[in-house]
Amino acid sequence: MAFPPLVDPAPRLSDTELRRTARHRVLAGLGDSGQRRLAAAHVGIVGVGGLGSPVILALAAAGVGTITVIDDDDVEHANLQRQVIHRIDDVGSPKVESAVRAVAALSPETRVVVRRERLDAGNAARLLDGCHLVIDGTDTFETRTVVAAACADRGLPLVWGVIQEFHAQVTVFWSAPPGGAPGIDLADLYPPGSAGELPTCAEVGVLGSLCMTVGGMLATEAIKLVTGIGEPLFGRLVVVDGLSGSQREVPLRPARGPRVTAPAGHGAASPAAGTAAEPAAPEVDLEGLRSAQRAGAIVVDVREPHETADGTLPGSVLVPLADLLARPEQIEAERVVVVCARGIRAHRAADALRSRGVDATVLAGGLAEWAG
Repeated sequence: MAFPPLVDPAPRLSDTELRRTARHRVLAGLGDSGQRRLAAAHVGIVGVGGLGSPVILALAAAGVGTITVIDDDDVEHANLQRQVIHRIDDVGSPKVESAVRAVAALSPETRVVVRRERLDAGNAARLLDGCHLVIDGTDTFETRTVVAAACADRGLPLVWGVIQEFHAQVTVFWSAPPGGAPGIDLADLYPPGSAGELPTCAEVGVLGSLCMTVGGMLATEAIKLVTGIGEPLFGRLVVVDGLSGSQREVPLRPARGPRVTAPAGHGAASPAAGTAAEPAAPEVDLEGLRSAQRAGAIVVDVREPHETADGTLPGSVLVPLADLLARPEQIEAERVVVVCARGIRAHRAADALRSRGVDATVLAGGLAEWAG
């Protein structure tokens, strides 16, 4: 879906900036007007880590006029394998200082607004004030939820990416896109409570080079939104597999029914526009699941690999939710019981299967409900 430019163009570029951005200004569709839009843009970047680092470098090189960087951490030796904006000499210094140094060396006319704070529900409005769009490069789901709620409340487009081990996801959330399109936000991809306890990079690792790939994708989405070129990843989730060198898209649309109340400090999000209520997939208890198995149904576990590593139900077929949504036809059974940690992801998977004529039910409450 294409959108009009997010930012009006600046009146003019300096002679130095005209020379520096010459290869942008000859791009068909971007041109001088698009470059001046970049110069007038104010982008907020939350997190100067594995994703935020390449994003800052790319947007500064692109000529974005103002970049607000938000991060309260200091540089550690273990950051340097993937957080390419930092140097050995920066260890022990605030991460935001690396951003100031790097931007000044790349694009002296770009203004960097430094916020050495951890974004939370209480300060999000102040920290994001004046931004035309936000890029989330944080590393905890709690902070991601706050960032998403803050952007949804203000109608700001949120360029969103997550990376772990060899895998990544990239999309654009926007609660109030132009043209009357229904808004899509983080809760449509990960309903509250569905993400589970995610391992940290320190526990499972992350491929450093993939951070640059995904950071480049995030920066490109921001450039497209600012200038109005191309089609941003709104309504589409790109799933990246670094090991196979593959990317695939999963359609992303507003969830049915009312949205869940935003975290404290933010107003409740409005019901998803343009979505009609549909019958939810039936639920079964654990005995109902076993009975269905005895009658020939298969159990499809849509949790992520780090979750299923701790154990699964006997006979389960393991298909992470994004994989199932991308190719629901891979489940060839006529009758299926879908399970996840708490039942929320399982309902999304069951809906996709039922739309293909599969008799899909959901384990009520998820595996957490029946852990005993």
